[in-house]
Amino acid sequence: MATALIHKKPASLQQESGTMYNILFIIGLCHLLNDSIQSVIPAMFPILEESMGLSFTQLGLIAFALNMVSSVMQPVVGLYTDKKPMPYALPIGLTSSMLGVLGLAFAPSFLTILLSVIFIGLGSAIFHPEGSRVAYMAAGNRRGLAQSIYQVGGNSGQALAPLITALILVPLGQFGAIWFTVVAALAVGFLVYIASWYSRKLKEIKATKKIKVKNTDTKALSKSIRNAVIIIIFLIFARSWYVSAISGFYAFFAIDKYELTIASSQIYIFTFLLMGAVGTFLGGPLADRFGKRTVILISLLATAPLSLLLPFVGSTLSIIILALIGVILMSSFSVTVVYAQELVPGKIGLMSGLTVGLAFGMGAIGSVALGALIDWIGLTTTMIGVALLPLLGILAFLLPTDRKVTEWQQAN
Repeated sequence: MATALIHKKPASLQQESGTMYNILFIIGLCHLLNDSIQSVIPAMFPILEESMGLSFTQLGLIAFALNMVSSVMQPVVGLYTDKKPMPYALPIGLTSSMLGVLGLAFAPSFLTILLSVIFIGLGSAIFHPEGSRVAYMAAGNRRGLAQSIYQVGGNSGQALAPLITALILVPLGQFGAIWFTVVAALAVGFLVYIASWYSRKLKEIKATKKIKVKNTDTKALSKSIRNAVIIIIFLIFARSWYVSAISGFYAFFAIDKYELTIASSQIYIFTFLLMGAVGTFLGGPLADRFGKRTVILISLLATAPLSLLLPFVGSTLSIIILALIGVILMSSFSVTVVYAQELVPGKIGLMSGLTVGLAFGMGAIGSVALGALIDWIGLTTTMIGVALLPLLGILAFLLPTDRKVTEWQQAN
């Protein structure tokens, strides 16, 4: 009888109970558009330094404002929307980013640029936890793949920064940022559609009571779960610091060691970021098959010998190693988000904000620390030192297995 009832379910409802690939691809595309807007800011630094005479301290403050607003605010937004889901916060957030980009194109002063960047950061802070929640809700039983589709959009958007600089900002200057109002408007249009689906899904969830939309705040996490969350965030810190070292400073290392031009050095960074996006996509399906803890563990420990070798090889081999590091290291990017969400299933937005937002905000602070370290002990010594960071992946052995996490979910 139960089987007969299942077969009689309308096709649309059958699709809703499975993986919603159309929603996942649209939210992934919006993630790409959002993060490409964010990548405009650091890409504009040479333009702003030349056209407005900004100091490196002022450029650092711009980067700090963007990262602190967009990253640190994410857990706050996630915590609030866990209690009160807000589907239409998604297009509203991107509208804030659109206003920020518009201000950036016409900004006459440093303070105006800073204000515009805060608008962009706020829009990003609103988008990320809610976008991750949409991916979670549309995942069906393929949460790893769903989060990979969503996160690879963001990584691809970040990888566009060198191309944005070369094709748009160099020929058009500061005013070239105006073209990204079109990108933001496109994202807003897509997110209105997503918000409509999100609203319907919330009503369906409440009607069927298959998933608890609201969760009690008084329920304390067990010590084991808290420890697992701390380990996950620490591993993300280590990964973020290494990625910051490569994306922010490896170009200088390559210029110095291989006697490259600035343009040629960007090929190394683009290769690393592009293959990182590939790794982000592959990690989810691998986690669905082999387990999330396994992927997290292997992604860091398998990177370690490559990272230790990288500072000592020639120019051609270094590109190959960077590509391999990008694929392997970033395979755990989306997996850590899903793992954390399953550790604390009632706090999807908060866990997304912690793993993606706050952790990468700390990674941005790591960039400042690495810059100071380079000034203190030198570029080569620092690059050799940061090669040890992936070895911290050994801490993943302390994480509970996927089966244990499932048992904790059932107990709650």
